[in-house]
Amino acid sequence: MSPTATATPATALDVSREAGKPAVLRTPSFDAIDAAIDWLTDQRPAVKDELHRSGALLIRGLGVGDAADFGRVRDVLMPRRAGYKEKATPRTDFGEGVFSSTDLPAVQPIRLHNENSYTLDFPNTLLFGCVTAPAEDGATTVGDMRAALRLLPADLRERFMAKGWLLTRNFSELAGLPWQKSFATEDPAVAEAYCRENAIGYEWLPDGGLRTRQRRSAVVTHPVTGEKSWFNHFAFWNNRTLDADVREVLLETYGDDGLPFDTYLGDGTRLTADEVDAINRVYDQVTVRETWQRGDVMLVDNVLNAHGRESFKGDRKILVAMGDPITLDACRPETAPATTAFGE
Repeated sequence: MSPTATATPATALDVSREAGKPAVLRTPSFDAIDAAIDWLTDQRPAVKDELHRSGALLIRGLGVGDAADFGRVRDVLMPRRAGYKEKATPRTDFGEGVFSSTDLPAVQPIRLHNENSYTLDFPNTLLFGCVTAPAEDGATTVGDMRAALRLLPADLRERFMAKGWLLTRNFSELAGLPWQKSFATEDPAVAEAYCRENAIGYEWLPDGGLRTRQRRSAVVTHPVTGEKSWFNHFAFWNNRTLDADVREVLLETYGDDGLPFDTYLGDGTRLTADEVDAINRVYDQVTVRETWQRGDVMLVDNVLNAHGRESFKGDRKILVAMGDPITLDACRPETAPATTAFGE
């Protein structure tokens, strides 16, 4: 006989851990989403405790069927919603703070990254939900950034802890997102004010495009667990992470200082290809995955874990919501955020 929603006490979650997979919580069986929501409400403290241990927790059995069901789960697990700032990827907005996880092409895998690591406030928690499972691959990959920090070569870890990392962006209609979409405004003055308030250097280009620079901490401390974590987009957006042929085309088209995204050590130093490769190998070491099943949801602690996406075949509809907003200051950054003048 399947357990009922009232048979499982809040302290007895059925969580499994297997090598190469995130922690998986299997719920009791439910006849309807209302019963699942009642159970989840009772179990919320235990679920959040487990999330702080595991960093990511796939929940199987709630029976989430659509964006409305997903929104109800989000409201239980993350009642405080977080905004999506300085947008960097195309997403479909389903309303009420629910989005597609990404609208990037199926053939394009997405490497591990921490959501909005380059902003001064960001979601502490992410919730993903599977409405349509892909026919092949397409897992939302995750990786423990506490482990990543330990696995980094000591010299690289020390340099990043001391210097932070530097992000440069070039906004245009030709590649990436235009500044109007990223900053959610058509008014240049509003974009400028946002940059000034958020420690972002900016420069308007002759063609009407916008170039920005921002220095951020590469390592932060989790506000609840007190653990240090590797938290950045450094390797994700570094041009040496790109496939060689793609990198060559982009550099020929935009030049070294015109790429849509690029990253440096916080003092402006360009890392070598071997150093960037060493960071990406650490991401590969800590990456785990679980095949999506329709109705699954996955909680990700955005400070403790990074997330990504496999390429896939077939239809795939994965929803995402962001919650538990926190400030960078609350995470005790190793280096202070700063703006830098162009030419420094």
